[in-house]
Amino acid sequence: MSIENNKRIARNTAILYFRMLFTMAVSLYTSRVVLNTLGVEDFGIYNVVGGIVTMFSFLNNAMSSGTQRFLSFELGRNNFEQLTKIFSMSINIHVTIALIIFILAETVGLWFLNTYLSIPAERMIAANWVYQLSILAFMITVSMVPFNASIIAHEQMNVYAYASIIEVALKLLIVFMLQWFGFDKLKLYAILILGVSLTISAIYIIYCRRNFKECRYQYFWDKTLYKTLMSYAGWNLWGNVAAVSFNEGINILLNIFFGPVVNAARGIAFQVNGAVNGFVSNFQMAMNPQIVKSYAAEDKKYMDQLIFQGSKYSFFLLFLLSLPILLEIDTILLWWLKVVPEHTALFCRLVLINALIDCISGPLITAAQATGKIKKYQTVVGGLLLLNLPVSYIFLKLGYNPEITLYVAISFSFIALLSRIYMLRTMIQLSAKKYMRFVVFRIMNVAGYAIIIPLGLSFYFTNELLRLVITVPTSVIMTLISIYFIGINKEERVFVKNRIFLIFHK
Repeated sequence: MSIENNKRIARNTAILYFRMLFTMAVSLYTSRVVLNTLGVEDFGIYNVVGGIVTMFSFLNNAMSSGTQRFLSFELGRNNFEQLTKIFSMSINIHVTIALIIFILAETVGLWFLNTYLSIPAERMIAANWVYQLSILAFMITVSMVPFNASIIAHEQMNVYAYASIIEVALKLLIVFMLQWFGFDKLKLYAILILGVSLTISAIYIIYCRRNFKECRYQYFWDKTLYKTLMSYAGWNLWGNVAAVSFNEGINILLNIFFGPVVNAARGIAFQVNGAVNGFVSNFQMAMNPQIVKSYAAEDKKYMDQLIFQGSKYSFFLLFLLSLPILLEIDTILLWWLKVVPEHTALFCRLVLINALIDCISGPLITAAQATGKIKKYQTVVGGLLLLNLPVSYIFLKLGYNPEITLYVAISFSFIALLSRIYMLRTMIQLSAKKYMRFVVFRIMNVAGYAIIIPLGLSFYFTNELLRLVITVPTSVIMTLISIYFIGINKEERVFVKNRIFLIFHK
């Protein structure tokens, strides 16, 4: 059974990688054109204003992870009747969440936008346009969660590949449309992005209704099931508030202290992170349902294997892509954007370092959520991550540079990783000693050995083009060598050898 599951994970990962390569190429191009078309200031305004709406996503994120968990769990138990009930109840809850977000956004959020954000007076009308359209787009996204969760639970990742190709194609069209019309470009960009959200949501709804029997909404209310879902979501709330405070809360803090230009720099850094981290997210998206299903089937051996390999391979994938960027980000940004906002390069490096720590935690988070007993887990881990915002505020108030917010985030991400490992000892009887030995220490050794030669070359060559041409392939080669000889065990090396043999003898 585990062999078939591993094949499914590999197939889904391959599909998602194809999707990611295409979307990354188009997204990086469109980001540059949008930045140059809107200008640094308007680009920063779009990032921070849209971030106010996203701040309310902690309600949705808390529930969406629960929806996916319960759907995957019932699929693992082959309980179709309960699956149907969970889907319909999730629709009820998410529509309610969308309405709550609408009320909060049109009261507290609107007041905050017009009172505290650092936006030039002549751009306030455009900022309010962006805000209202972002609210509509976000409400649509919230309502679609049960459909997206169903696709992930059924492991139909090809749907994401097709939908993503359509999405990036539409966003590429937006880039050209910004040039065609004389309308305020910031307002037009927000309108067109809303149109893309409506189109992609329609695709997901149609697919789910045609392919999954449980995705036929019928009004249903079960008090017990409601309490179960909301109890899980309630304790999950802490972790999601922490994530939102790090992403959007910090973004707003930076706007208040430094203005929209720094928001533009941070926005670019997170686009770079999104493009690179998407490869790991796709791998974990393909693997997460199997972790939940193996827990539901009480197959602890296979679940532990998924956790160990998932954490390790997630880091290897991200490090392979990140190391060349970490070393040559200045040259890459200059060639990519032409106009590079101040602070962007260091933001990019720190965001990627933080992502390298966080990616290790992905399978641990899924394993904790699979148990359904997350009260203590979320209290501790969520509480730790929530400290990001107040600690960052203290440092900014003391006069530190904007990059201090990411140094704080890196510190708390590392502490949170150690906390997850410790807590899973009792939640799923995870061996912390084995995890540290076979995952954490191995990836530290891989990173340490892989970086030595590329780092030396980056200091030795002064010509930017020559340094880039030599350093990037060297980084990839040294990382692959380190992974093969240090990062994987004997059985994994045999598997790699066999796959290479098959490739060259077909």
